[in-house]
Amino acid sequence: MTSSNAIVAEQGHPVRAAGGGSGLWRASAARSSVELKSFFRNRQSLFFTLLLPIVLLLVLGSIFSGTVPGTHTDFKQMFVAGIIACGIMSVSFNGLAINIAIERDNGMIRRLASSPMPKSAYFVGKIVRVVVTGVLEAAILLAVGVALFRLPMPPDAARWLTFGWVLLLGATSCSLLAVAFSTAIPNSRSAAAIVTLPFLVLQFISGVFFPYSQLPAWMQTVAAFFPLKWMTQGLRSVFLPADFAVVEPAGTWELGRTAAVLGAWCVAALLLSLLTFRWRGANVR
Repeated sequence: MTSSNAIVAEQGHPVRAAGGGSGLWRASAARSSVELKSFFRNRQSLFFTLLLPIVLLLVLGSIFSGTVPGTHTDFKQMFVAGIIACGIMSVSFNGLAINIAIERDNGMIRRLASSPMPKSAYFVGKIVRVVVTGVLEAAILLAVGVALFRLPMPPDAARWLTFGWVLLLGATSCSLLAVAFSTAIPNSRSAAAIVTLPFLVLQFISGVFFPYSQLPAWMQTVAAFFPLKWMTQGLRSVFLPADFAVVEPAGTWELGRTAAVLGAWCVAALLLSLLTFRWRGANVR
């Protein structure tokens, strides 16, 4: 795809893709480039989606000290695992749902849907955006955790593999949830408030800021229905000592259950997205 077409794509106007698979690849590459440029040029989006978890980690790490009761693990190291999961949800669910709601409200999605560009290219662009920003988020948080809070790196390939599939399933499930949830947002003005509320609530009940086992039973039950709790627990299994598992409600890391719950959310959110996604905003004609 030519550079002029990429500029047209960035403005939300039709992009003509050549027939066949090569056309889809070029259209997807153009949309991916547009998504990344628009994200990194938007200072507000960059701060609240990418930098806020880093600021949160630094603030919490400077306030809390000591070890988690019943373990020899520093509170700060537990925070790092939780904030990484929180950061992945921020770039996937939070950022994506708000972005889609804005583009639906200003008519960009409708223009793209009625253009020769394959509709799938729109979602490929969103996926690339989440992957790139998610990897960058995780890398920065890891660097901060290792440099400032002495977070131990995974000692073996098995833990790195767990790190990979937890991030992949977590980002996928949260991204698909964002696509589905965006339909519930009436307009772009209310997008941030509507998306941020459940995101904040889940952070407090999913073991991000407090040891999960110390939360009231009803909070644990509610949190167990959503991906963030399992993402946080899966990442704790990667970075924290094996004896930390004794303070988990089940006394183990439950990695099999973590994979099953996150996988189920991927399927359920995909089906919900297919059934509910709207290309036209209520005020778009």
